[in-house]
Amino acid sequence: MIASTKGRYALRVLADMAVNCPDGGFLPLKEVAERQEISEKYLEAIVKLLVEKKLLVGHRGKGGGYKLAKAPEEYSVGEILRATEGSIAPVACLTEGADKCERYDRCTTIAMWTKLDSIINDYLDSVKLTDLINQ
Repeated sequence: MIASTKGRYALRVLADMAVNCPDGGFLPLKEVAERQEISEKYLEAIVKLLVEKKLLVGHRGKGGGYKLAKAPEEYSVGEILRATEGSIAPVACLTEGADKCERYDRCTTIAMWTKLDSIINDYLDSVKLTDLINQ
């Protein structure tokens, strides 16, 4: 698994919001983009995805912006990366919804890939957003 900029930036955005808006209010995207040194336009696409996945709540108009949909300790890094990356599986055949490989039943490496997939998911699900901001 290689996390794309989309996944890495999503983690930074959610951590930024947890730190800079502990009262749960809305933050303008422009402020987050400036603090994180990320293009606001690129961030808009990431935030749109996070809203669709119900990880953020958006509000238009005066006093609008974005806020966390739940408490920071309720977010896992795994959930955030799966929402932005689509899959964090180490090989395509283990991606959720993937067609079963014609060699799956006789694959000599599938047990190793399955175990690695489990280790990756278990670890990333154990790391919470609060762990990132409390380092």
